Amino acid sequence: MAALAWLLIPLLAAIGAGLWGSWAGRNRKTLGDGSELAGYTRFREAMEKSENPEKSEQLRTDA
Repeated sequence: MAALAWLLIPLLAAIGAGLWGSWAGRNRKTLGDGSELAGYTRFREAMEKSENPEKSEQLRTDA
């Protein structure tokens, strides 16, 4: 009987792992990549300004 009790431990652990795996792998509704892409665009524009000092000086004089 004690051997059966010890066999229940891995069985329960496997069931728990299966439940957790199905919960972790579920499809979640996402909002999309819009905010991340907008942030990357702002970052890229800022880096382009720092690479072209003439362009950034021109932007300061135009404003």
